[in-house]
Amino acid sequence: MAVTTARPTVDRTRVAGWLQDYGVYLAVAVLLVFNVAFTANFLSVANFRTQLVEAAPVCIVALGMALVIGTEGVDLSVGAVMALSAALVPLYLGYNALTAVIVAVVAGLACGVFNGFLVAYLGIQPIVATLALLVGGRGLALVIAHGQLVQLYNPTFLSLGSGDLLGIPISVVVAAVLAVAAGLLVQRTTFGRRIVAIGGNRAASRLAGLPVRRVLVGVYAICGVLAAIAGVLATSRLSASDPANVGLLMELSAITAVVVGGTPLTGGRIRVLGTVMGALLMQLVRATLIKHNLPDSTAQMVQAAIIVAAVYAARERSRR
Repeated sequence: MAVTTARPTVDRTRVAGWLQDYGVYLAVAVLLVFNVAFTANFLSVANFRTQLVEAAPVCIVALGMALVIGTEGVDLSVGAVMALSAALVPLYLGYNALTAVIVAVVAGLACGVFNGFLVAYLGIQPIVATLALLVGGRGLALVIAHGQLVQLYNPTFLSLGSGDLLGIPISVVVAAVLAVAAGLLVQRTTFGRRIVAIGGNRAASRLAGLPVRRVLVGVYAICGVLAAIAGVLATSRLSASDPANVGLLMELSAITAVVVGGTPLTGGRIRVLGTVMGALLMQLVRATLIKHNLPDSTAQMVQAAIIVAAVYAARERSRR
């Protein structure tokens, strides 16, 4: 009589869970090794500086997106908010750089509050509510700028995109400070714990007496502010206000960074460090493909594939 032995099976949910938690770190490590081996001048200080500066706006927007997704929502308007902030900067730069930045950030705050009001008080689905501003926000930005690119010459404002602080680019310092602040918000504050609770079970949060509507408005407001800050930094680095192109497809990059970083689209969990690593991964993917003579459109297709893989991993994990 033949004796059969059971073959060990791979627990797909455990593998998916590991990939969701640590896959982004593995992917960044693999890309770094690949570039060290096959990309010329990759280890130069100038290259590392460029990659960090390019990743900073994505990281900043992704931090806000992570908070929104943590509530089981999404904000498709972040790119339009960046464009709107870019359009407003030249109008107030004649006063001083600080006034221009404040106006741009307040505009982002207003956009976020508007989105939050639609979601929290009118009960509109987040994807629909923010889609309205995705279209209308960039249209308003183009109207404000008369559809034209405006060159900027204010040295104080331009230093935000090209200046250093203790040898580190200012935009990278801003991104790092905001990442630390987001981590503390999620892990150490009542507001952060409420975000996670609402994303985990909104009905139960209401029954527990949590101020669900106010938290939702606050989350979208933060996302709007961070998108505006990213728009200001991108405008400063370009030395021009270009609302037609600033923030274009930023919502795709931000969502990808968040999902790849381990924050599920179903909410109830926020991975801040993973989000930062996800933003770095998106920039490394794009830079690697470009340095090896592949078009930027290829990077967008790779991002789409990464989103599908990350969502699949999250779904498999949820089955456990």
